[in-house]
Amino acid sequence: MKVRTVGVLGCGLMGSGIAQVCAQAGYETIVREVDDFQLQNGIGRIEKFLDDGVERNKITITSRDETLIKLKGTTELEDLRSCDLVIEAIVERIEDKKCVLQAVEEILSEQALLFSNTSSLCITELATAIKRPDRFAGLHFFSPVPVMRLVEVIRGLLTSAETARSAVTFARSIGKESIIAPDRPGFIVNRLLIPYLLSAVRAYEAQIGTLEDIDKSMTLGCGHPMGPFELLDFVGLDTTYYIATIMYEEFRDSAYAPPPLLKRMVLAGRLGRKTGEGFFTY
Repeated sequence: MKVRTVGVLGCGLMGSGIAQVCAQAGYETIVREVDDFQLQNGIGRIEKFLDDGVERNKITITSRDETLIKLKGTTELEDLRSCDLVIEAIVERIEDKKCVLQAVEEILSEQALLFSNTSSLCITELATAIKRPDRFAGLHFFSPVPVMRLVEVIRGLLTSAETARSAVTFARSIGKESIIAPDRPGFIVNRLLIPYLLSAVRAYEAQIGTLEDIDKSMTLGCGHPMGPFELLDFVGLDTTYYIATIMYEEFRDSAYAPPPLLKRMVLAGRLGRKTGEGFFTY
């Protein structure tokens, strides 16, 4: 099946990035958000990213304009009817994802492909909510989507081999490298990353070092591009907390148990860059 039109469900940080790279790759791209306020915020995020790219000579004015021409925003699910492929990128709550996957499948053709950008939820469980689970898979992008080259392709128990191959082909067509990850919480990247981030929070709770010193130890001592607390604020403390909770419930391994400080900060609304305050203030 040739993919011409791509739909993206959700225009938040991840959804807007996914929509941008699809449009930049030449696909007619339709991104749907639940209300106009959130939609305009997401479209504005894309426009700013492209404008910044022009200023830094990373992209041309022509490329920016062509990308925006390929991009359409909507609050109506019906507008995704013509899509050959749809990527769900809404909040990381399984019931919400199931509902939107069911709703969009009803309007798509039987040949359409349906992917989820979930970072931790079970692909097989999500697939049980739809009528054509063989045409559904995980397609996990990383933030910021236009910059990060990796995509995890997750094949659930009900995903066909053809759908998995199509996911790899599509990822390549938008300039991404793909890896095949198991349908287990955290897949590959978060299976390794989350314990590291949680360990840093526990180290800070135990007064092993200041936030700045712990971050510096990993950037200057281990060559990481950013320290664990800068990364936590970038990813979002709520996102990290939700992923860790899902992984702990699955594995019952203390390495995935969210530290008390992380939970308290989420309850206090200190979620990182997106709220202006996390471990650091922005």
